[in-house]
Amino acid sequence: MSEELGKSSYDCDICKESFLEESKFNQHKQIHTEEAPYHCSICGKSFLSNSHLTQHIRIHTGEKPHHCDICGKSFSVSSSLTKHKRLHTGEKPYRCDICGKSFSNDSNLTTHRQVHGGEKPYHCDICGKSFSVGGSLTRHKYIHTGEKPYHCDICGKSFSESRSLTRHKRTHTGEKPYHCDICGKSFPDGCNLTSHKCIHTGEEPYH
Repeated sequence: MSEELGKSSYDCDICKESFLEESKFNQHKQIHTEEAPYHCSICGKSFLSNSHLTQHIRIHTGEKPHHCDICGKSFSVSSSLTKHKRLHTGEKPYRCDICGKSFSNDSNLTTHRQVHGGEKPYHCDICGKSFSVGGSLTRHKYIHTGEKPYHCDICGKSFSESRSLTRHKRTHTGEKPYHCDICGKSFPDGCNLTSHKCIHTGEEPYH
């Protein structure tokens, strides 16, 4: 287990990938220690189990058998559907035991906990600012370059972050995927839902 993350993450000493759950960590280690006997006939990639091969083949076939009963969006694996449905419910079951912040999936929590570890190995070669994850550095550098690589195919407006484009496109589609489980009201953005729920709980929203 990682000392830096409060002894609550499992770190692979071969590839340095981190996991919050011991079961996933043990499954991951098999990649390094065991032969993968299941082979994709299309690209040749190998897998430890037939179920993982089945999921992989859907990348080639485009099959998405798992459907969201709220918005109709489809996914190739059930775990992706589970994570997606949290957008609708606002559920954030992964909680940081250091600061209490919650997340909808374990990978976001793993990334977040690097902030507490203090390590910031990604440095901007323009201003010197450092970041704990590479994706944050990439987004930061758009401030210097002015680059906005994410374009709306409806109106042509551009954005520096993909999530900003996703939120923007809802102004065209009217989609409101975040639903209040208390009164049923829907919102286009998770932050709007969080602020709205303060009405029910009596909490003061963050400003």
